[in-house]
Amino acid sequence: MSVNVTTSFVKQFSANVQLLVQQMGSRLRNTVTLETGKVGEEVFMDRIESVAAQRVNTRHADSPLMSTPHDRRKVTPSDFDWGDMIDNPDKLRMLIDPASAYSANASMAMGRAMDETIISALIGNAKSDASDGTSNADTTVALPAGQKIAINDNNYVVEGSSESGNQGLTVGKLIEARKILGANDADDYDVNGNSNLFLVVNSAQLANLLKKTVVASADYNEIRALVAGDLNQYMGFNIIRTELIPKKGGTHTTGSFTYDPTAQENSGDPEYCIAYHRRGIGLCIWEDIVARISERPDKRFSQYIYYRMTLGATRLEEKRVVQISCLQ
Repeated sequence: MSVNVTTSFVKQFSANVQLLVQQMGSRLRNTVTLETGKVGEEVFMDRIESVAAQRVNTRHADSPLMSTPHDRRKVTPSDFDWGDMIDNPDKLRMLIDPASAYSANASMAMGRAMDETIISALIGNAKSDASDGTSNADTTVALPAGQKIAINDNNYVVEGSSESGNQGLTVGKLIEARKILGANDADDYDVNGNSNLFLVVNSAQLANLLKKTVVASADYNEIRALVAGDLNQYMGFNIIRTELIPKKGGTHTTGSFTYDPTAQENSGDPEYCIAYHRRGIGLCIWEDIVARISERPDKRFSQYIYYRMTLGATRLEEKRVVQISCLQ
């Protein structure tokens, strides 16, 4: 029995995958500043620096002109796609079921690509552009040393614990990250009282956090719940678990994210957890997920399913991002 692949069928499949990417495919999409509907080879996200109000000391004085400093961050798009062949009509019908393996597999693949782009932008180099938009004004902006916590940073040692030399993720490093963000006024809450702070961490560093926390400590039960997945917030951070966190030795540039998974194992180099504020990172989407389903005569008339997306990301404010070097 054949299946009629109508336009509505394709739209339903595309909608299912878009929904799944937002709900389960991408873990970071909902933690950033998002702008959609972009066009062109590159776009810019505006940045406005804070200014201080001035005290009025005289009557009928001239109106102030603050000359608010501002610049822009350049975002360049990258294309991502996914495709697979289906030769069974029953499997083709599964495409419009959001719970199908095909929809889940596609959404996870595209979601990982989105998360890799965001992570790359968080700790990679950003491109700053003058407010007049002239291309010759581009400058490369690296994450400052003051926004990085070293692998051997033991400034805050929890009472009763023993921490020296190179360490994985510890409560002390999280305290340091909160201190850096707080000093930059980057620790606020949204209108619903939810924290705008996020911590990207993998399972190994969550285990290190538990291992380095004294059982008698008040933090122990909370961290144990984090590791078990029963808790997703700690010290004001919304915890985002992903195995995509980068290791030293990888290349971290916006739009291109690669790393050598053996680098840390061979040399003792760190891997990086990342603490950040929602407004510290921007994600621009040129084209959200677009699906295609077509018959392939060269493949015994099997149905080929395909979809793509185009997006890019940039770090918006260095003071709202902290890189935490951790020994695995």
